[in-house]
Amino acid sequence: MKPEAPPIADKDAFIRANTRLRAVPLAPEIAIFVADEAVPLWHKTEEELGEAGLPPPFWAFAWAGGQALARHVLDHPEIVRGRTVLDLASGSGLVGIAALKAGATTVTVADIDAFACAAATLNAAQNGVALTTCQEDLLAAPDAGRWDVILAGDIFYERDTAQRAFDFLHAHAARGATVLIGDPGRSYLPRDKLRRIADYSVPVTRDLEDTEIKQTAVWELVLPA
Repeated sequence: MKPEAPPIADKDAFIRANTRLRAVPLAPEIAIFVADEAVPLWHKTEEELGEAGLPPPFWAFAWAGGQALARHVLDHPEIVRGRTVLDLASGSGLVGIAALKAGATTVTVADIDAFACAAATLNAAQNGVALTTCQEDLLAAPDAGRWDVILAGDIFYERDTAQRAFDFLHAHAARGATVLIGDPGRSYLPRDKLRRIADYSVPVTRDLEDTEIKQTAVWELVLPA
């Protein structure tokens, strides 16, 4: 029997070796480590960890929803200035980095993928900011934590995750948090419970989206009167 491969000890080195530092197309004032293609990196991660069936390396790309949210926060810093912020399902940490650059007091980036947390820390350092990472599944505990602003990019792509994410976001909105969502038209976005506040044409990777420009909206979660 082939022995189980040990965990990757140096995630920073793995990220640097398999990605390139590039300016984000819609937010060029921010640079993050991104991969050229999704599938080869995905396979390499599984090989290095000795584990099949891992989720895609969401942390290695600037997704459309995150780019739109980052641009919106940078252009409207009053949303986050002087406030505590959560970047939910943060991936690369792009949105959290934008919030810090826009004047947020503190930013927590939350992602259950350890590589995402490592990538967010690495990307933040490249942009001269510091953030806190959280690898806990916050969606399993909707009442956990308190933030003034919650930002969520591209999280409504799968039915079960979408419902859990909405329950989490709704619980925090009910406690007074401002909740903004970046979404390029994913199937499970609850549009009837949101208010569309901005639209962006986002340059994306054809390898991921089968297009070069993705029309993407920023939405605010609005509680019923």
